Amino acid sequence: MAQTPPPASPAPDGAPQGAPPPAVPFERVLTAAMGQPGSHELDHYLRRGGYVGAHKALTSMTPEEVIKVVTDSKLRGRGGAGFPAGIKWSGTRGNPAPRYLVVNADESEPGTYGNRYAMDTDPHMLLEGMIICSFAVGINLAYIYIRGENLHGYETLELAVRQARERGYLGRGLFGTDFNLEIYVHRGAGAYVCGEETALMESLEGKRAQPRTRPPHPFQVGGGLFGRPTVVNNVETLMCVPHIIVRGAEWFAAIGSPNCPGPKVYCVSGNVNRPGIYEAPMGLLLSELIFGDEYAQGVPGGRAVKAVSPGALASPLISGGELEVKLDVDAVRAPPYRTQLGAGGIIVYDDSVCMVELLLRAEQFFAHESCGKCVPCREGTHWMVDVLRRITAGRGREKDLDLLNNVAGNMSGLPFHQRTLCALADFAAGPMMSAIGKFREDFDYHIREQACPQQRQLAHA
Repeated sequence: MAQTPPPASPAPDGAPQGAPPPAVPFERVLTAAMGQPGSHELDHYLRRGGYVGAHKALTSMTPEEVIKVVTDSKLRGRGGAGFPAGIKWSGTRGNPAPRYLVVNADESEPGTYGNRYAMDTDPHMLLEGMIICSFAVGINLAYIYIRGENLHGYETLELAVRQARERGYLGRGLFGTDFNLEIYVHRGAGAYVCGEETALMESLEGKRAQPRTRPPHPFQVGGGLFGRPTVVNNVETLMCVPHIIVRGAEWFAAIGSPNCPGPKVYCVSGNVNRPGIYEAPMGLLLSELIFGDEYAQGVPGGRAVKAVSPGALASPLISGGELEVKLDVDAVRAPPYRTQLGAGGIIVYDDSVCMVELLLRAEQFFAHESCGKCVPCREGTHWMVDVLRRITAGRGREKDLDLLNNVAGNMSGLPFHQRTLCALADFAAGPMMSAIGKFREDFDYHIREQACPQQRQLAHA
């Protein structure tokens, strides 16, 4: 027979014992040094407690203990897929050495720029996260793959690697242990598809950047860099790791959404009063991010929000009536939103934006960036551009909307990656299908009036 627990006795502050502790104000940790002169220098980072997490992990923890802490923190990848970091590390460690770590710093999605500023501000935080990951997985050689056009970021990382090596934070015998690690910074090939992990590894190996067939997966023999088991992590994912080691898994898991916790860097652009980078708990309401006084502070001129791309250009659109969604990986995927958070690039469109014109620009980008390996992506993106051009030129037909939906539907399946080797086809199809479903009136106006609804709004302004 179950025993009835005794009644709670008053705590010193008057609250009953066993009550949850009062909410702790959110503390920025990933962007805390943003705007501080010299924050990219090693000495500046050390004064802020830099490399304490790496020292703790390497000198007082086993690799298995490090992986357990990261797993218990519920850290999920910040690059878009949201895969649990601890499980990825454990799976890679379970395959034979040599193993590699590759940091995906390509960040080529229009509307995403958080990694760029994070690396410019705190490159040593990234290096520290890489050291901890490499120790946990048993990796002695790691690469940072950065977008080729980001010359300043490359030079900043090269300086950080050089400083870390000169002070003994990289190289042989880290922190007096027998662990060795070298990190190299590699400038990418300047292609959008290089942001896909297997195409990135093809490029890193000196080949044409095209996605690989899976399985084998990157964590397996034959699927990773140079055919070896490989961890591929996003910049922000690894920058969370030192804080988890120093503060504990419970601290991280208590921030934001229970199933997808921790701090998150959101990039807000488009029709907002204060575009920029904001660090907030994972699970922040989209409405708060757009209208909150400490965030983007609303839309210029008090105009209404018409649509939002929650995961930058590649994500299905959210309408202005769906802004109460929580910004975490699982919440945005669920009905009725059925979209994705990506790397946290939030693009806001006010009610003056024509969705047809927006989609034409988006599909032109995806058609240009398709590597051409998969037929649905190679052909479908160009078909959508051709049809959208016809509509915007005043020669649209009612059946064009069915045609666009048909083409997009044949490019993308559920789950993602069903019809192509990587997600580029899904990225191109998702915005198209969501725009027709939620903003059909813009398409109908273009076809019926042979003009852009934006011109109608300007005439009535």
